Amino acid sequence: MDGVESVLKYFPHVTERQKEQFAALLPLYQDWNAKINVISRKDMDHFYEHHVLHSLAIAKVQPFKTMAEVLDVGTGGGFPGIPLAILFPDAKFYLVDSIGKKIKVVQDVVEQLGLQNVRAEQIRAEQVQGDFDFVVSRAVTDLSQFTQWVRGKVSDVQYHKLRNGILYLKGGDLTAELAPFRKKVRTWPISDFFTEDYFEAKQVIHLPL
Repeated sequence: MDGVESVLKYFPHVTERQKEQFAALLPLYQDWNAKINVISRKDMDHFYEHHVLHSLAIAKVQPFKTMAEVLDVGTGGGFPGIPLAILFPDAKFYLVDSIGKKIKVVQDVVEQLGLQNVRAEQIRAEQVQGDFDFVVSRAVTDLSQFTQWVRGKVSDVQYHKLRNGILYLKGGDLTAELAPFRKKVRTWPISDFFTEDYFEAKQVIHLPL
């Protein structure tokens, strides 16, 4: 069943408040999707699996510590940033997208959930100011292009297990795309973490910057 239970199966130690927030996501996005097409209609039938759980695959690779600064580039309707912000309430998340109507949705969802650790802004990635421990995203572009967008925005101060840099969600054959980074890049099959068929060819990519 594609419901909040699919999240709790893999993250059983969340608080009651976090359970409530995860459960509130679906009706919030259903309401917004009735007004503007934030998420494709077919994907809404698998909302928790395709969007929430997929986003949380990053948490299986690198849990974010207290006061970690995370930038979500091309967040769209708020993924992976919002699910990660629910899971890590002591980390700080900055969600950006160049499309204003999507950021309007994100800002409303953040407000409705009472997330104090998220700010969302309509801005291009290249214009973002600040230093972040990690930049997260879901396959907004080729990784080489993405790296150019966010270079110079990653902090030199290290306090996570993985080195600061990009945590990227992408699927398919990534051999050619990752070839320029082969000495530094590392990948994890999401099927190592979640058993659903949807994740069979999807990966978490870590590229230190």
